[in-house]
Amino acid sequence: MKFWFRLALISTCVWSAWAQPAKPLPSTATPIEGKATPPQSALDATLFYQLLLGELNVRSGSPGSGFSFILDAARKTRDPALFQRAVDLALQSRSGDSALQAAQAWKRAIPDATDANRYILQILLALNRVEEAGQALSVSIRELPAAEQNAAIASVPRIFGRVQDKKMAADTVEKALSLALKQSSTEAAAWTAVGRMRREAGQLALAVEATRQGRAADASAPGPLLLALSLVSAAPTEMQPLLAQAMQGSVQPELRLGYARHLIGQSQQAEALLQLGRLTAEHPTFADGWLVHGLLLQETGQLTEAEQKLRKHVELAKASLDKEAQTGLSESLMALAQMAQRQGQLPQAEQWLAQVPPDADPIKLASRRADLLTQQGRKEEARQLLAQIKTTNAEQAARKILVQSMWLRENKQLNEAHTLVKQGLTAQPQNTDLMSELAMVCEKLKRYDEMESVLRELIKLKPEDPHAFNALGYSLADRNTRLDEARQLITQALKLAPNDAYIQDSLGWVAFRQGQYAEALKILQAAYKARPDAEIAAHLGEVLWVMGKRQEAGAIWREGLLLKADNDTLVDTMKRFDFKP
Repeated sequence: MKFWFRLALISTCVWSAWAQPAKPLPSTATPIEGKATPPQSALDATLFYQLLLGELNVRSGSPGSGFSFILDAARKTRDPALFQRAVDLALQSRSGDSALQAAQAWKRAIPDATDANRYILQILLALNRVEEAGQALSVSIRELPAAEQNAAIASVPRIFGRVQDKKMAADTVEKALSLALKQSSTEAAAWTAVGRMRREAGQLALAVEATRQGRAADASAPGPLLLALSLVSAAPTEMQPLLAQAMQGSVQPELRLGYARHLIGQSQQAEALLQLGRLTAEHPTFADGWLVHGLLLQETGQLTEAEQKLRKHVELAKASLDKEAQTGLSESLMALAQMAQRQGQLPQAEQWLAQVPPDADPIKLASRRADLLTQQGRKEEARQLLAQIKTTNAEQAARKILVQSMWLRENKQLNEAHTLVKQGLTAQPQNTDLMSELAMVCEKLKRYDEMESVLRELIKLKPEDPHAFNALGYSLADRNTRLDEARQLITQALKLAPNDAYIQDSLGWVAFRQGQYAEALKILQAAYKARPDAEIAAHLGEVLWVMGKRQEAGAIWREGLLLKADNDTLVDTMKRFDFKP
């Protein structure tokens, strides 16, 4: 990256914690009775002429020549504004060395000028003189007022993050913050900054250790916990206990919400619900807590409680002027519409959708409206609504195809879905979302060879993604073929996502197919407890039925119908056993 582009990037980062107003020159004017004393200028005729020449050079297209006049005037007057003007002129003339010269002259003339420190640091980084920038950072932090040091330290990873050699940047920052790491007032912030730098350098063990040090330095500081949240997926053994312990006490609402989101990502819904319940109780005006709580309750089938939480979120979001709150409002309203629709309350569902803000995600909103139209028997209108979605980029185009295909699948128009997704893959041949959708359509069409080919290509493209392994393994198990291979695929998926209830369901299903009923029952019961779902209910009920526990099977199937009455797997299972709910 060229110097000037790097400098342009760096100069956009304003370190507000380091800014201070310029000090006025002392006045020697004699007050005139009854009149305000005008500020005394430090300019004499010669100096004024010098500045005029400098600015004229700049206006005539010679900022380099103007720089010399302005810098000389700055040295004579010790005026911070003139020093800053000299630095800016050097940057305009694309002379990094001159800009550094002016900033250093500024620092020598006015030793407590923190703006000079900021410029020196930015210019050194733009020149890729990283070690010198570290020395400048150390001086800058040391000279700041104690009340401003933590904010400045928190800015360091963002600035040094532009250095290409991440390990060098991390080493430099840790050395520069050596004094801050030993002072109780700055220790937690400094360790957090070091940990962030180590994380970006890929030095996971050092990042984890920095997190521990920061947490030990100040248990009430949010920085180490935010760092722990960013590391917990990569280092769960070390960070999960630290976070769990911290969440037993009082923490900022954003931290508890972040921890709950992590738990949801790990399929630990029960613990996530506990955290969200505590969050909404402790911070009843924190809107995002109600939103996530309501959405998770909806996902786990607790619809009455979900509606209560989402209604509260709508109330808070509508009272907020925050733009992000309006995005959350759209999510709540569409979720409320979906729940009303599932309960047959179609006018109420329309009322919720009518309140969705006009800047909501058009694809999500169209999908929700199409679902409602379909339930009203207006299928052609629904299909046209989805077809008329306007897209502006490839990502939106792929999302549009996905919602269209999902609608076609659910409405038994499988050949049309297959043609649509194939067309999408012609334009985006390695779009993994479209590939996953094509595999699902092929499975429904019983085009198993094509499905397997697509899934194996997905596994090659994303070997760390558990879902392709699971989809192929489940398909084999469901067709009662190549069961040993199916178990291997599903086991691999579980290694990648050990808490995923749907993958656990697949493992239980293959165990059932292999005649291992007791193992299947245990696995499926755990999966259903973690994630109440109609399809898992179908499988669990079938295992119970075959084991002679028909009353329990019937109860599970009825619960599944309450979760999703039109689930194909559940409906087909009950038909096979001639079960009348």
